[in-house]
Amino acid sequence: MPLKSDMLLEQPAAWWLPGGHLQTIWPALFSRRLNGPPLHFRRERWTTPDADFIDVDWLDKQASKNILLVLFHGLEGSSQSHYAQAFADWARETGLAFALPHFRGCSGQINLAPRAYHSGDFQEINFILNQFRHRHSGPIIAVGVSLGGNALLRWAAEMGQEADKLVTAVAAVSSPLDLAAGGYAIGRGLNRQIYTRMFLRSMKPKALAKLAQHPGLFDRQVLLAANDLYAFDNVFTAPLHGFRNVEDYWARASAKPHLHRIRLPALALNAKNDPFVPASSLPLVRDVAPSVTLWQPSHGGHVGFAQGRWPGHVRGLPDAVAGWLLQHCEV
Repeated sequence: MPLKSDMLLEQPAAWWLPGGHLQTIWPALFSRRLNGPPLHFRRERWTTPDADFIDVDWLDKQASKNILLVLFHGLEGSSQSHYAQAFADWARETGLAFALPHFRGCSGQINLAPRAYHSGDFQEINFILNQFRHRHSGPIIAVGVSLGGNALLRWAAEMGQEADKLVTAVAAVSSPLDLAAGGYAIGRGLNRQIYTRMFLRSMKPKALAKLAQHPGLFDRQVLLAANDLYAFDNVFTAPLHGFRNVEDYWARASAKPHLHRIRLPALALNAKNDPFVPASSLPLVRDVAPSVTLWQPSHGGHVGFAQGRWPGHVRGLPDAVAGWLLQHCEV
């Protein structure tokens, strides 16, 4: 029986967790992530074509099924992010192998090349998925969260009919598929005070460390003056990755204009009360290929989707999303 989004994600938010902001912040900080004991990962380092490295955390648990779940994290995320822990716990419980590749600079060590990562980095996604394909003989399913989800769907669109040579199905969770709409939203009002400050608190030191590695890479004073993601992306992300400016980056990296090109099974999950992915920017059925499924529940915040009694849990998210992906595997 097909898994329906409303079985787990359309339930009204608990009375003690109203609104998109609380549904975003509380689950990330306080809700239960695991059904089982603490997770253990083993780290593997891969050399990239440009002589840099990517660190991959593998769930240190023998899988009973020959299926690999790969998770691409969000902006400044890691294997310790609440959603990563929840998906890894689901994989352990379900008997799947699990791996999380860290985008450059997010594994705890600064990368070497004069670049970082960005929302449309489908070339990096392609390299990573090819590496997993060489290492794993069975089906591979992939989830991207927020930034990682946009990059994953951008890759699926770019690959078209060739995508299923690497993965069986993909999903994007709370992804800003229209980067301009998301970028402007996160830079206004309460979003600017909460989320922009949080992201810049870690992104600016990493950028300055990159400048120390590669003097002259960008204007230090302009970066220090950046007080929103628009300004940060304009001085750092866009030029380092071959874009003219932030507008060019957001336009060319957004997955939404390319969703009609996706040919393998794909899921895009976005809560309509996500604080920095405006509901008005979400794709409609007419915008996507027949292979793309849209779940757009009323509640959930940004990668929240907490359920249950206080303090809640976030295992409903992987139960629904990874469960949908698993349906497309021949077990």
